[in-house]
Amino acid sequence: MMRFLYSVFVCGLVSACAPKITPDQALATAYRYTQVEWMPNANHVRHGVDSQGIPVQTPDQSLKSPGGWWKPEVTARSVPYQRGGFDTPELFLEKIADGKKVGDIADSEKRKLGNAGTSQESCGIDCSGFVSRCWNLPRSYSTAELPQICTPLPSWVDLHPGDILLSNKHVVLFVKWKIPGEEFAAYEAGPLPFWRVNACGLRVDKLTKLGYAPWRYREMGDSGMR
Repeated sequence: MMRFLYSVFVCGLVSACAPKITPDQALATAYRYTQVEWMPNANHVRHGVDSQGIPVQTPDQSLKSPGGWWKPEVTARSVPYQRGGFDTPELFLEKIADGKKVGDIADSEKRKLGNAGTSQESCGIDCSGFVSRCWNLPRSYSTAELPQICTPLPSWVDLHPGDILLSNKHVVLFVKWKIPGEEFAAYEAGPLPFWRVNACGLRVDKLTKLGYAPWRYREMGDSGMR
């Protein structure tokens, strides 16, 4: 009985922390992330550990693994991927002005560390943080937590703007069908080919093989985009 009451209590807290949002609002937020322009410099680069000993690999062009994209003294566009990041576009710009390192990729070493691998000396956003911001959530819900505030969809063809495709490692935001039931447009924060927030085209057959499934945020409202 106590376990049941605790579950109800937790679910109530989740619902209370999950504000309503419309597809228009979610996609407008996603688009803003792709349009942020900023000027990096050499101080924004880090390939090593921060002052707390947390490893950081910024996705600049000197990155030894694939996906590096920005270059010091060359105007960049879009908010970069940071493992554990939850910055808004505005907060990201404030942090780079303060000299934070720009982004941090999700390599095997970083995944082993989990939340302890998030550097407070870096800035950016990760995939679940990005979806959480698009849904106007008060905190970042991890890929493991998103099902707590979502409902699984019966089929991929039931996807509407603002829904998500979720696996145990990554999440992408659905925009619209390009070929109904086969190919669609989406937004995602990383991973490859570039560690940043991107608009992309994805195929249902490929994502199905990778273990993705369609979900809908329970507080998603309606708009003219549906």
